[in-house]
Amino acid sequence: MSGKQSVTVIGLGPMGQAMVQAFLDKGHPVTVWNRTPSRADALVARGAVLAGSVEEALAANELVILSLTDYDAMYTVLEPAAHALSGRVLVNLSSDTPEKTRAGAKWVAGHGGVQLSGGVTVPPSGIGKPESSTFYSGPRGPFETHRPTLEALTGTDYRGEDPGLAALFYQIGMVMFWTSMLSYWQAVALADANGLTAADILPHATETMATMPNFLSFYAARIDAGEHGGDVDRLAMGMASVEHVLHTNADAGVDTALPAAVADLFRRGMEAGHATDSFSSLVELLKKPKN
Repeated sequence: MSGKQSVTVIGLGPMGQAMVQAFLDKGHPVTVWNRTPSRADALVARGAVLAGSVEEALAANELVILSLTDYDAMYTVLEPAAHALSGRVLVNLSSDTPEKTRAGAKWVAGHGGVQLSGGVTVPPSGIGKPESSTFYSGPRGPFETHRPTLEALTGTDYRGEDPGLAALFYQIGMVMFWTSMLSYWQAVALADANGLTAADILPHATETMATMPNFLSFYAARIDAGEHGGDVDRLAMGMASVEHVLHTNADAGVDTALPAAVADLFRRGMEAGHATDSFSSLVELLKKPKN
């Protein structure tokens, strides 16, 4: 018999499938459930046990991993068997907002269970690799108890007792990821309009992205200190640059929604009186208004 902790995985989309494979690779006995049972066929062939119902899946193990679309899916799947949550540690790796995550944790607690929230920072291909990482938050005791098992999936990055923190850190990353990738698609569209391929601009695009950590480090301390002196990067200079970007895209005939949104934000900063401040002053326009 395996000396490894047994675990239940509910939800067998690409991420759930990868998680079960990783647990099996590390010798953990795994019980699985999915609304479409046939998705478990290959996993069962490897040794996983297919539960006949959600209730049976919850009853099988103390540690239960949820890999669903969002928290609405959690309620749909678990509500009919909510009584079976008692005594379970539910590691919810579904993506959603911090507020919905906190509400979900209260719901689980109301049924006698404990929720650990998670934010997986890699695609399914990164599961099972120790260099990958997942944010976790929630009660520290259960997290520490189950950390060795969770590390079969990825490295663990515990962020605190507040169940919403893992979701918050995950969404912060997604804010940066999606907007960064959109900027790349915009660059590819502009290149294409000028007869260049994505491969043609890849070295330049990679070089540009590689400089970003230096900018993040430079501005972080200044922003936290409320210092937006425009000694080297006045907003007015940036305004001219983003307008050039907008006009270049317009002249090329490509969609201008993204560069126009950037130019609009710079324009709002100018109108707010930040022309001679650093363009980091734009963060003040984005912040939640103070009462």
